[in-house]
Amino acid sequence: MINLENQTAIVTGGISGIGAAISLKLAECGADVIMIDRKHEEDAVDIIKKITCMGRRAMFIQSDISDFASAENSVKRVVKEFGTLDILVNNAGINRDGVVWKMTEEQWDDVIRVNLKGFFNYTRAVAPLFREQQSGKIVNITSINGLRGKFGQANYSASKAGIIGLTKTVAKELGKYNVNVNAVAPGLIETEMMKNAGEEVLATALEEIVIKRLGTPEDIANLVAFLCSGLARHITGEVIKVDGGQYI
Repeated sequence: MINLENQTAIVTGGISGIGAAISLKLAECGADVIMIDRKHEEDAVDIIKKITCMGRRAMFIQSDISDFASAENSVKRVVKEFGTLDILVNNAGINRDGVVWKMTEEQWDDVIRVNLKGFFNYTRAVAPLFREQQSGKIVNITSINGLRGKFGQANYSASKAGIIGLTKTVAKELGKYNVNVNAVAPGLIETEMMKNAGEEVLATALEEIVIKRLGTPEDIANLVAFLCSGLARHITGEVIKVDGGQYI
């Protein structure tokens, strides 16, 4: 059984889709959960209620993860109010798709700013704390498209590949301080974003997936919870695919 009792976790993008499933799973395993998202507070009411009904503490912080100072301030606020921080799940992300010859500078910059700089911002904010307390878990949500590339997603694939490089580097830098840093690479997952992708995208993905079904947010959350626990204490610097065999 995964036990995260007496742990405090930050989940960026933690109130919808994969992020919501991660927040709920960590709480189910015993962690207090702080969800950071650009959305409004009313969007977080339902998930906060679910977490508190489990007997865990929950908090929502409205923030843009690409803001460096805001990331530092959010982490300081969490430590002040909860007394500890043990887990960081970098999950928030966006996509602005388009073939490279049509992609605008704004589309490129927006995705890199959120998907890569945002991950750096929160990793940078927790690193001194984890280093000082000689413990911590960081899990970064990347994508199989960061491993293989994807037509029409030069910005997204580049950002997700960058997350993989960030994961491996920080794992090396923080390893001697008993901090585990890993990445999870989903394939196509059944979320609201996927529903807007179109039937052609879905059909192509199902053709690639050897198990012949879409993954669910809970499939990702289960692995994240494991990587955040003591059961995964000797795993670091890894990129683990959760894709039903879509990559192969």
